[in-house]
Amino acid sequence: MGLFLRQDQPWRASRRETALSGVALFVVLMAVWLLNSGHYTPLIIGFGVASSLLVVFLSWRMGIVDREGLPVHLLPRATVYAPWLFKEIFTANVDVAKRVLTPFEPNISPRLFDTGVTQKTDLGRVIYANSITLTPGTVSIGVKGSYITVHAIAEDVADGLQEGEMDRRVTWLEGERR
Repeated sequence: MGLFLRQDQPWRASRRETALSGVALFVVLMAVWLLNSGHYTPLIIGFGVASSLLVVFLSWRMGIVDREGLPVHLLPRATVYAPWLFKEIFTANVDVAKRVLTPFEPNISPRLFDTGVTQKTDLGRVIYANSITLTPGTVSIGVKGSYITVHAIAEDVADGLQEGEMDRRVTWLEGERR
């Protein structure tokens, strides 16, 4: 059995996927090293290369270098999803401000409900749950199987979430067709 062949870890990704993710991890680590150090002498850059290679090697040996650990495959679709999410966050901020600042009758009717998810991976479910929480007026409380428990500030906010637009977009971001 070789250094990188681990029969006791059947969950490990393929060599090609691991190698691509390892290269991406090295690039990210080096970028962080260079941005944080602020010194670009050969010695400091050499230390950065050595420490980044060590971290990639240890991560690879632990079996945690994969598509979910460093999801660079989502970057092209994230450039479309992120502006839509920012628009939703802004719209929800305005909505919550109107509800709270209405002088005599704020339109608040808290509701706790479960909403279904169509994402196939844990990473997709986490992105969906975090997107719900980032949007003011809603908070993801828990993820269990194919459901997320959500607290919403009002009934119509909950209905808007259950229409499934955000779920469809996160599923698209994940790369799954619906």
